[in-house]
Amino acid sequence: MVVKQKTVFMCQECGAEYPQWQGQCKQCQAWNSLQEESKQASTVKRQGYAGDIAQLQRLAEVDVTPTVRMSTGVSEFDHVLGGGLVSDSVILIGGDPGIGKSTLLLQVTGALAANHSVMYVTGEESGQQVAMRAKRLGIANMDLPLLTETRVEAILAQAKTLKPQVIVIDSVQTMWTESIASAPGSVSQVRESAAQLVQYAKMHGVALFLVGHVTKEGAIAGPRVLEHMVDAVLYFEGGSDQRYRVIRAVKNRFGAVNEIGIFAMTDKGLKQVSNPSAIFLSKDIKTMPGSVIMVTWEGSRPLLVEVQALVDTSHLGNPRRVTVGLDQNRLSMLLAILHRHGGVATYDQDVFVNVVGGLRVLETGADLALLMAVRSSLTNQAMPSDQIVFGEVGLAGELRPVTGGLERIKEAAKHGFKRAIVPAANAPKKSIPGMEVVAASHLSEVLG
Repeated sequence: MVVKQKTVFMCQECGAEYPQWQGQCKQCQAWNSLQEESKQASTVKRQGYAGDIAQLQRLAEVDVTPTVRMSTGVSEFDHVLGGGLVSDSVILIGGDPGIGKSTLLLQVTGALAANHSVMYVTGEESGQQVAMRAKRLGIANMDLPLLTETRVEAILAQAKTLKPQVIVIDSVQTMWTESIASAPGSVSQVRESAAQLVQYAKMHGVALFLVGHVTKEGAIAGPRVLEHMVDAVLYFEGGSDQRYRVIRAVKNRFGAVNEIGIFAMTDKGLKQVSNPSAIFLSKDIKTMPGSVIMVTWEGSRPLLVEVQALVDTSHLGNPRRVTVGLDQNRLSMLLAILHRHGGVATYDQDVFVNVVGGLRVLETGADLALLMAVRSSLTNQAMPSDQIVFGEVGLAGELRPVTGGLERIKEAAKHGFKRAIVPAANAPKKSIPGMEVVAASHLSEVLG
């Protein structure tokens, strides 16, 4: 008797299943994302799950020995990971094509190979292409084991023979498993392939790197469950045409979330930036109206960045609100606060805001700096070049405290700034040498 194979239509964006094709996915609202795939039970026998009953363990009995971390040889990358690489962790790295994912991992594995066993698996490039890149990057350890394979079963067989401590999969969208009868890159293949790789890494204490493709919206392609399966998700920010590349940890079970690492792309690969604040400040350029220096909090450290605003008369019925590196909806809200509590109207002005250097500022501590930059541009009055600003602005115009106020002020003083405008709750209890701190509780006090 021949069993008829069941097929379903699966969304390639979120993994939702439907019995028949339709133009839009009802779960994620994506258009034309449904593809026909065969639905069948996995024939792979999971290791360690052959009907055995899991052992019950009390919370007090769990071993809480501090995690031993491996240094990747790149201190800025170690900082993003939370202090180094954990032996049984799974890290997913995403970013635009050509931004440097493979380059960074090849540099990291080249450094790790000096003291640890490493296996580099490439499913997108030939061995010759990887070897040429390694030679161009000047990787000293050319004995790095390289495997050109896309079948998960073959990769795991090689891993059981070599017993590496670190495995790199470039990329997870090219992997496929014999247990699923769909094309590589489909939701089913990505989910099942990743599940087998993650299971092997957890059972054998292997640190696993997975490179992920991104969609045109910037999210990692494939099912959303992929990000839940891994321990850390790192994203490359900034375009491939920019010199500086920012890696941000949007998820990390072994470190701080929103931790960033700054790298510069050179002909010898990615070089870490030892003083990230310096690259975002243009001290050699004369201070112009609309430019304000702020101190943002990224992960566990302060970072000085320059916020620029351009306000110009609008000839449109709806003035434009354009942001680069900031939230556009928050800009509209802050402009309403500026009008209501500061008496500065921009309803007939186009407002353009930019964070210099291509950095994305996700925190609310940029509110006060943004409003001061808008007012500076509108009045055509430059701000002092030795002044920094930070603080969250509430709907009533009050200035709310932000995380790490003292550390932000000290970071600014270390770079030669003499004056800081901060919320009253962030004012330090003791004076900081060489720094004048102006504490304010309302927006009107700052603008006055």
